Amino acid sequence: MRYLHTMVRVKDLEKSLHFYCNLLGLTQVNRHDNEAGKFSLIFLAADDNQDAQAQKSPLLELTFNWDTSDYEDGRNFGHLAYEVDDIYALCQKLQDGGVIINRPPRDGHMAFVRSPDGISIELLQKGESLASAEPWASMENTGTW
Repeated sequence: MRYLHTMVRVKDLEKSLHFYCNLLGLTQVNRHDNEAGKFSLIFLAADDNQDAQAQKSPLLELTFNWDTSDYEDGRNFGHLAYEVDDIYALCQKLQDGGVIINRPPRDGHMAFVRSPDGISIELLQKGESLASAEPWASMENTGTW
C-alpha cells in the first residue's frame, strides 16, 4: 500500500491557491477541471518531494465545487487516499474484520471505507483496474463516504 493524498474542499479557489502556493510554498503538480461535474481538482506538493510530478510523493488535493458556497459539519475535509496492490483482497480483509465497505470496488478500481472515527478512506487499485468480480460488482453503496 502507498499513501497518495489528502483531500480538502475549498470555498474560494483563488484564496486557497494563494495560501497554499504563494504563502505556504507548495507547488501545483496537476489540475483537472470537470465541466460536466462542475468541480476542479488541484494537486499540490511540497517542494522537497521531488517525486511529486510522477505522483510518487504524497499530495494535497484541493477540491473546488463550483456551485457550493459553504460546507457544514466539517465537510471541508474530504478523505485520505491509498494505492493498493489488490483492492478486492484488501476489501475482503476489511469486511472480514467488520469494516463496512461504503463504496464497493464494483469497477475493480476504487472503493471507500471509513475509519472507526468516521474518516473517509479512498482505496485505489495500483495499475490497471481489476476485472469486475462478485460480490463487489453487484454490491450497493452503504452510507456516505
